[in-house]
Amino acid sequence: MERSSFEIFKSNICHLVKDKGELSFIRDMLCSDEVSKLYERKWYAECLYLLAMIDSLSRKNNIPLYNGYNKLRTGKLDTVLYPSDIIAMYTLSGDESILKKSYESSIPEFKRFNIVENEIANVV
Repeated sequence: MERSSFEIFKSNICHLVKDKGELSFIRDMLCSDEVSKLYERKWYAECLYLLAMIDSLSRKNNIPLYNGYNKLRTGKLDTVLYPSDIIAMYTLSGDESILKKSYESSIPEFKRFNIVENEIANVV
């Protein structure tokens, strides 16, 4: 499998959630153990993004967290990953408050892994 850009990966995951529904998505990701597969490939950003998505949707649906990923939950990316649109706005303006506001409003399950994600439901 060829690695796509992180932005495309995120978009694909959000579309998968929309298409399958939250509960089916959680079940399918846990049954396929996709998180571990991404980790084994050393695709850490994708691995942690998917785990954050599973954890966020689990919280939203009052489902206990799957404890098989507890060891992964203790880690995080070395640097903060911002969405490309936030990086573009910051690059054009030089206004660091854009990064700060985006980070502060990030979904907690993603922020825990140094991934800034503010919107996972509104996909077209």
